[in-house]
Amino acid sequence: MPTIADAERMLRDAELRVTRPRLAVLTAVHERPHADTEAIIGLVRAEIGEVSHQAVYDVLRALTAAGLVRRIVPAGSVARYEARVGDNHHHVVCRSCGVIADVDCAVGATPCLTAEDDHGFVIDEAEVVYWGVCASCSADSTTAPTPTRS
Repeated sequence: MPTIADAERMLRDAELRVTRPRLAVLTAVHERPHADTEAIIGLVRAEIGEVSHQAVYDVLRALTAAGLVRRIVPAGSVARYEARVGDNHHHVVCRSCGVIADVDCAVGATPCLTAEDDHGFVIDEAEVVYWGVCASCSADSTTAPTPTRS
């Protein structure tokens, strides 16, 4: 997690003005990878007090456009944000509780950026989402009683 000085430098390096909401949102995304907007709003309000939903949405949009955060939207889920940028990693999502974790490319740095047929596109990102049940939910389902049908 970056210090305030690090976060200020990141904003300046991205040619963004340093503001309290931007610092708070950037810090929140670093603290809670894969958090949705509502969770980020809660963290920001705990840090700096009242801030509008629209202000947080605007900051997230600016940080995403500047490449300081990444926006992901797993199927059937709201947008989530993470601070891990600059690499081509993927995600695994629990079908039961919705927890998301990062997954590195299986072979090499970015093998999935080499498409068999790119149709003339210059590919700069590939998105792979693995779906399953996390260890915690899997353990819960083995210890919980199985409901019976009448």
